[in-house]
Amino acid sequence: MEGLGRLCGWVLAHARARSGDASMISAYLGSNDVFDEAIADFAEAYERQNERDYQALRRAVRSGQIEARLES
Repeated sequence: MEGLGRLCGWVLAHARARSGDASMISAYLGSNDVFDEAIADFAEAYERQNERDYQALRRAVRSGQIEARLES
């Protein structure tokens, strides 16, 4: 089963690595800033959500709702 998992992972990674053609993607996106701004907006929203999730996790650990361990 482990070998099958590795093979499937390799096939998926290989397929994704070959799926993008830079010139086709560039033509599709066009020359305006709409896509760039959308990606930036998404990244900022993701960062804010990540920070909220982290703070919620810290509160849950402090209150004893969940247990957290550091592994080294």
